[in-house]
Amino acid sequence: MERPSVWVLVVVLLLGVLFLREPRFQRSEEVFLRWLLKNAQSSGKSPPLTVVEVGRDGRIEPLESALFLQGVLEFKPTVVAIEPVLRWGERNKEQEQIFIDQAMRVPKLLLGAELTAIPDPDAPVPEISGFTQVTGRRGDLPEFSGIVRQPSEDVRVISTLGFVNLPNEIRDDIYVPLLFQYRGEVIPSFALQAALLWLRLTPGEVKIDLGSFISLPNGTKIPIRSDGTLLVNPGVAKGARHVSLNELLLAAQQHETGSSAGLRLEDIRNQIVLSRAPTNSSAPDAFAASIGAIQTNSFVRRVSRVFDCVALLIATALSGVFRRFSPADLLLGAVAFSAAYCLIALAILSRWSIWLPGWLPLGAIWISILFAIILPKQKNSAHVVAIAAPPPAP
Repeated sequence: MERPSVWVLVVVLLLGVLFLREPRFQRSEEVFLRWLLKNAQSSGKSPPLTVVEVGRDGRIEPLESALFLQGVLEFKPTVVAIEPVLRWGERNKEQEQIFIDQAMRVPKLLLGAELTAIPDPDAPVPEISGFTQVTGRRGDLPEFSGIVRQPSEDVRVISTLGFVNLPNEIRDDIYVPLLFQYRGEVIPSFALQAALLWLRLTPGEVKIDLGSFISLPNGTKIPIRSDGTLLVNPGVAKGARHVSLNELLLAAQQHETGSSAGLRLEDIRNQIVLSRAPTNSSAPDAFAASIGAIQTNSFVRRVSRVFDCVALLIATALSGVFRRFSPADLLLGAVAFSAAYCLIALAILSRWSIWLPGWLPLGAIWISILFAIILPKQKNSAHVVAIAAPPPAP
């Protein structure tokens, strides 16, 4: 076997170090991550979450909301969460009262609201209780100083607010905000607040290390980035039960009459019931996915950086072996290896929610193969020596 070329070693290692240290190159790994999340199979964990589609075009009317609460109260769920901001105005005051009459019967009701960084100077400044045990730098957290959209005061007094902001700089279908900064306080988002209500926890019981994790008293550690977002697998939302408002009302009617036919929803007693309005936005799926991930402790984590270093060393070590094969065989082998690596990465993500990097190990192998094709092969220094047989004796 030929020794690895010094040029191959230097180029692969330098490119690997540059890739690991340059944030722009690291962000390119998200292209491979998105492909993995899109094609990975579900881990099989079904979160205790039921998603009910109510309304249309991102809005829920007061009578629809009242019917939703009437139907869901038949099954007595732990938490009822309504994601769209319920702001109907004075003209719907009578219909809103019907909703309030139903909402007063809900033990834990979470309603969506929206923060703003440019509040109305004449509007009163609402107080929001935040987390008390927070460490780490807060500079990357989205910062707000007021509330721009929220339910009416009559509704707020019987519910808990959850903030549904998706700032433009982190608007995504795989990164969902769990934390915001409000007038110097770190507060929970809609998804995290729903999980805390379901777990019967208060913000004072939660420990937060920004850029690392959110630690819950039950031992769960939620990995978060410095901007307070959680990397989620959108497929987690598919594991939740999805029903329409009509299906919910029919199931409630059958449950009330004792009928055993139709959709059975008795198990939502220990679940979160999330109401959302059908929309083209990815936000509702992101909220459901993040809530489900916290409920099932199914967090997508990157493999250790040691894996990247080992991949670089293996690629450089094999560069000498690659020079023994023809260019055609090397190219076919590289394609086969790339396909096998992607399948293995998909299996690992589906089974253990661990994602492997794509560009670094595959790039290192391809660079080593290209150098093996381009660089001239070393000539054998051994020479064949001919030995003449002595003439026969006279």
